[in-house]
Amino acid sequence: MKTYLVTGAAGFIGANYIKYLLHKKYVNEDIKIIVLDALTYAGNLGTIKEDIDDKRCVFVKGDIRDRELIDKLFAENDIDYLVNFAAESHVDRSIEDPQLFLNVNILGTQNLMDAARRAWVTGKDEQGYPTWKEGKRYHQVSTDEVYGSLGADGYFTEETPLCPHSPYSASKTSADMFVMAYHDTYHMPVSITRCSNNYGPYHFPEKLIPLIINNILAGKPLPVYGEGLNVRDWLYVEDHCKAIDMVVREGRVGQVYNVGGHNEMKNIDIVKLTIKTIHDMMAEDKELRKVLKKQVKDENGDIDISWINNDLITHVADRLGHDARYAIDPTKIKNELGWFPETMFAEGIVKTIKWNLENQSWIEEVTSGDYQKYYENMYGNR
Repeated sequence: MKTYLVTGAAGFIGANYIKYLLHKKYVNEDIKIIVLDALTYAGNLGTIKEDIDDKRCVFVKGDIRDRELIDKLFAENDIDYLVNFAAESHVDRSIEDPQLFLNVNILGTQNLMDAARRAWVTGKDEQGYPTWKEGKRYHQVSTDEVYGSLGADGYFTEETPLCPHSPYSASKTSADMFVMAYHDTYHMPVSITRCSNNYGPYHFPEKLIPLIINNILAGKPLPVYGEGLNVRDWLYVEDHCKAIDMVVREGRVGQVYNVGGHNEMKNIDIVKLTIKTIHDMMAEDKELRKVLKKQVKDENGDIDISWINNDLITHVADRLGHDARYAIDPTKIKNELGWFPETMFAEGIVKTIKWNLENQSWIEEVTSGDYQKYYENMYGNR
């Protein structure tokens, strides 16, 4: 039986990874997953409630910076794979509070690796390097933002120099460098994946796509930074989860693997496409209109959707240090492990919108209280 310790597992990508392991990849296999999450604003226990009811899953509330707790988890479990999703991940928040990102993303990562080192090291080899238990792996889930910004052409490869531009990306870059330093210094069995922008179910509504979807449903303006010309490569979250587990199980130790979706789009085009898709879906199926907060009848007595158009777009002051373009070259993971993105954006955005329409109770739960204060602070006065 293989045992996973998955940190940040109540967040967006971490929760989808848990669901992928339990319900897609290892449905009938005897695995154990220790789910660790601090349940901060972006981590919601309701996201993984059904998953932690699975007898193969154990939930632990805790912080990756808590040395005593992490050591206890290793002492009580023969952990094979530590997969670290836990991170403060929103660029805007990092601009407001960079210290938090340093503490969680850098020191938290170091604490996890030190705990793994204490548990997995068996001795020393003839050269004085630590020897390790067989089959162990520390995996760091990272981001393409560590590479900085691209021009109009080209792609990030694993050899692209690291050049972060925000406190968030600087903290993730530092964490990545610590991971590779532990491999070089201690021969620790590590790997890193760097992904492009994810989207899909359970995406916290501060991020672009769920923010746009749920602002439309609420009848609110759609804030777009600057002219919206920044380009991002979009990766459906389940495709990303498949890639992560391939690397954890089959990837080479000490390697970085880029994971991209081959779906480059300008932010403004993402917003316009989302508007059009929601409008078209509701034009075809009038029952979907019932989730709209803005309930105005049209001349036929149906809930009006004519206002779901590009007039909802509101351009706001651009983000400080806003990178112009990200684009990932996933050739390495394709050639070595056979991974490729299966979900094109036209399909993925429909699935994502449908999920949001059908899960408004989850949206309301995670966007109450502190999130509303944060939203007003970030967008209300722009």
